[in-house]
Amino acid sequence: MEWTADQPIIRVREVHKSFGKVEVLRGVSFDVMKGEVVCIIGPSGSGKSTLLRLINALVSVDSGSVQVAGVEVHDLKLDKIALRGKVGMVFQQYNLFPHMTVMQNLMLGPLCVLKKPQAEAESHARRLLARVRLEAKADAYPGQLSGGQQQRVAIARALMMDPDVILFDEVTAALDPEMVKEVLVTIRELAQDGMTCLIVTHEMGFARGIASVVLFTDHGIIVERGKPQEIFDSPSDARTREFLSQILH
Repeated sequence: MEWTADQPIIRVREVHKSFGKVEVLRGVSFDVMKGEVVCIIGPSGSGKSTLLRLINALVSVDSGSVQVAGVEVHDLKLDKIALRGKVGMVFQQYNLFPHMTVMQNLMLGPLCVLKKPQAEAESHARRLLARVRLEAKADAYPGQLSGGQQQRVAIARALMMDPDVILFDEVTAALDPEMVKEVLVTIRELAQDGMTCLIVTHEMGFARGIASVVLFTDHGIIVERGKPQEIFDSPSDARTREFLSQILH
């Protein structure tokens, strides 16, 4: 199937997922258009992180469909490595290799997976380090960096694969408050540059300022979706209102 830019770049339809007897997602459907920034908010355990992992084929669906750029993610014949080139993911834990320098962490994927020439991968890595304001840390090891710096390296590493979409899973949750801002600024700049982003976050002010669309999830379903001002100023569902009243006061 040939994907064109007037179609959703991510298309989720009637997705169900259980772990044992726990039903985590119960018929979730939504679209993300190219260039959109979609923020997913909701209480812990409402299925937000599982949803991101389904889009990246880290977890399989029980039923339903997930498509990225027209490709069915849960087709058994899917090349998952090719998919992860299209869909970058940044986790709460940075998952950097501690025995490798920042530069080596960034170049690993392009060299080993994309088979890029060394010089091309290195020049791309240096451009991205400048973009996340860490060019001076190219030869540092992860253990020599702050949490916020490690997370920005993780974002640069995701960008090294030239993805169509980046998924962010609570990327500020493990950070000290003063480090949160530097990571959110980096994501905001990516969004302004037109990167398609799907962001699970507890940072409500950030979601309000950056999102094209906000999805509120609870108990495995999307309860409400809308523009940030609609969701935050006049939510229509009682569960959304209750959640936001607890979070925002």
